[in-house]
Amino acid sequence: MYTVKGKSNKDHLLTEHIPLVKRLAHHMKAKLPPSVEVDDLIQAGMIGLLDAITRYEETHGAQFETYAVLRIRGAMLDELRTSDWLPRSMRQNMRKIEEAMSTLQQRLGHPPTESEVAKLLKISLVDYQEMLGEGGGHQLVYYEDFHDPDGNDSFLDRHCVDEDSDPLRSLLDTDFRQSVIDAIDALPPREKILMSLYYEEELNLKEIGAVMGVSESRVSQLHTQAVARLRATLREQAWTGPA
Repeated sequence: MYTVKGKSNKDHLLTEHIPLVKRLAHHMKAKLPPSVEVDDLIQAGMIGLLDAITRYEETHGAQFETYAVLRIRGAMLDELRTSDWLPRSMRQNMRKIEEAMSTLQQRLGHPPTESEVAKLLKISLVDYQEMLGEGGGHQLVYYEDFHDPDGNDSFLDRHCVDEDSDPLRSLLDTDFRQSVIDAIDALPPREKILMSLYYEEELNLKEIGAVMGVSESRVSQLHTQAVARLRATLREQAWTGPA
């Protein structure tokens, strides 16, 4: 596995972790629109794997696979961002929803209901739910989402000590992880259950619908709404700090 100089055998690491790239690609593809090709995700993931092999050192203090997963997923997200797979109009609609949620959360002191968000957006509840349905797959968190519009350093930049630091690694060592946990814990009970079934139990939307007694499309709407809440909360905390 290692040479006498303590460096990892790159060919061995590459061959051993190709199945990991494919597994992560198919897992991500399941949450994206049909227009996204899994082969494109795999190709991007392989670039991420090669990058991980090049950058990895034992001094990172983590198992290689843990580090590689971050790099592979990051490369896939970069590919999605570059290809602009989500229509701009849809991205703008989701940003409006997130901003409305953030405003109402501060004003009301509790997670806003669907009706409250729809009212602030000046659209009907039906139209709001249609927006949620169309925004499926918008659960990805991008680097740009944590960039200050006033021109200040981005959230990741502020956690990168020097040019040799890995901001993804820094995220694991900061309170950002706790912020994610707190944001999930603050979700309305129904959405918290949904997230648990989806990400912890790894049930698909149809199975979750059966458990919750709603349609698969309704589960998709609630999932998109839950992620919008998380994104709004994390974006706010990235610049103001946790409450």
